[in-house]
Amino acid sequence: MSDQKFILYARKFMKNPLLGRRQCVVELVHPEMANVPKAQIKTKLAALLKSKEEQIAIFGLKTKFGGGRTTGFATIYDSVDLRKKYDSKKMLRRDGYLIRAKSSRKQRKEIKGRVLKVRGIAKAKAASSGGKKK
Repeated sequence: MSDQKFILYARKFMKNPLLGRRQCVVELVHPEMANVPKAQIKTKLAALLKSKEEQIAIFGLKTKFGGGRTTGFATIYDSVDLRKKYDSKKMLRRDGYLIRAKSSRKQRKEIKGRVLKVRGIAKAKAASSGGKKK
């Protein structure tokens, strides 16, 4: 599939120094492809903006009616550490930087019940404690 061609435009480019990133709207023209994988978009955008693929987050891709054109949003962080600090947990989880702890549905509901009964800094202690109440 990598032999398929698409054209990438970065529009509405702006710097966001408070979050340590650059933001832009990404426009894709892909007449021979149904959709373009995010990995290919990251590769092309990294080459265009002289950054690493790990620092780029792409989301909100919408294909225009009739196909052939897609628009979305990209954030290019200054470093991977800044991305881990400021990017949303959903994006980090999707790209493999954050791993969700596996817990059963019942455990999550019990933790929720304990946390709702307390206020303030005791919430963290209630969430971390396990076992049965006396």
